[in-house]
Order: sequence, then C-alpha cells, then structure tokens
Amino acid sequence: MTMLQGLSLVLYAGVLVYLLKQKPLWLRLENKGSQHLLFGSAAALFIMWIFRTGIYPGLNVHFLWITACVLLLGFRLSVISASLALVGTTAIGGESWEMLGVNGLLGVFLPITFTYAIYNLTFYRLPKHLFVYIFVSGFFAGAATIAFKMGLLGSYYALEGIHSWQVVVDNYLILIPLLLFPEGMLNGMTMTMLVIYCPLWVYTYQDRYYLDK
Repeated sequence: MTMLQGLSLVLYAGVLVYLLKQKPLWLRLENKGSQHLLFGSAAALFIMWIFRTGIYPGLNVHFLWITACVLLLGFRLSVISASLALVGTTAIGGESWEMLGVNGLLGVFLPITFTYAIYNLTFYRLPKHLFVYIFVSGFFAGAATIAFKMGLLGSYYALEGIHSWQVVVDNYLILIPLLLFPEGMLNGMTMTMLVIYCPLWVYTYQDRYYLDK
C-alpha cells in the first residue's frame, strides 16, 4: 500500500466513523422504509458497478448513478449505501483492497459531496420547479458528477505513477464526453419515475416546494 492509498484510507474511514456517529442517521434508520431504501440502493449500485469495461488496470468505466442515490437518500445515507456497494464490488474482485480508500474517497465521498452541492445550489438559487429539479439536480448533476469522478481518479493514477498522464487521457478521460449524456439520462429518468410514482421515497423532494404553487 502506497502513502497516498494509506492516507486516503484513513480519511475515508474517518468520514464513515463521523457519519455513523451522527444521531440523525440512526434516527432515520429506525424506520424500516429507510432501511429498505438504503440496502436497495446499495444493491442497485453494486449491480451497476460490477458491469464495467477498460483497457488498463484501474481505468475502468461504468455507470455511476450516485446522483440519483443522493437525491433519493440524502447525503448521509447515500455515503453509507455507496460504501456498502464499494465493499461488495471489492470483495468479488472488481477492485483491489489496496484501492479501497482511494475509491471510497475519490469515487464515493467526493462525488457525493459534489452532487449534493449542486442540489443545494439548485434548491437555493434557482426557481423551485419540478423540471428544474429533474433536469438540473438530476440530469445535469449526474453528467457533471461522472466527469468529476473520472477526473479525480484519472489524476490519482497519473500522480501515483501507475499510468502516464498520456495513457490516462487517451484511454480514460477521452471517454468522458461519451458518458455525459447516458449518465445524465440514467439519473434524470430515475428521478422522474421516483417523483411521479413514489415521491414519498425521495428525501430531497417535497410537493409543497415543487408542485403546490
């Protein structure tokens, strides 16, 4: 394990411990519906993350779906849910255990923080309208988040010296434009279906903000 991997693991573990000590998290988990959404989202993320492709080790491409997970569960539960999916993916050999901290920090926690920041900016700065919620918080945030995550991981592999920067650009970052629309569409469609058919499941959505007017 390299120094960067060890440091990332410590930071990621610290984030998880901090979140697990928060009382609001456990208050929500006392509800069986929240438990079902937590583990159901983890299972969905796990399935999406095991279907991946790539030429060089570590430079794998797959759907992220983190934006929909954040909008569905909120910040705290989405970190826990995505972490469960990451551990499961690592356990079956999809990722190496040495990379758990890096993948957790750069592939889970920071992308979740990024997409949650977009949601907050949208909520407080833009008109509270259903289409704004779906297209900006869902579609746009999903596309931006996968680009953000791939940029972070690509920079790590180049900084660590695992792959040259040219290899990262030519075989990983060059794929970002191809993934923006599908990832955005996946998250946008997910949130559209949820707010239409199961709005009570969505932690970040309330009719009184987006429809009652």
